[in-house]
Amino acid sequence: MFWTPELAKYLEDAPWPATKEELLDYANRTGAPQQVLDNLMELEDSDVLYESIEDIWPEYDSESYYFSDEDEDDQPDIFT
Repeated sequence: MFWTPELAKYLEDAPWPATKEELLDYANRTGAPQQVLDNLMELEDSDVLYESIEDIWPEYDSESYYFSDEDEDDQPDIFT
């Protein structure tokens, strides 16, 4: 299973918690790339409810993939 932040974003609005089948259905309906479908197919075949992307990709840290809300005063002023 190979996840990237770009692939994980296709599941951001998934109906969490969800089973493998529900995630596959969601990914198919929303036009997720084949790699997302392949990753989901690798999950165990069971009725396990996955609470979030972190349940299927434990290394995922949504905070590290977005810009932080730093104060503008901390940014260099390149226009002066």
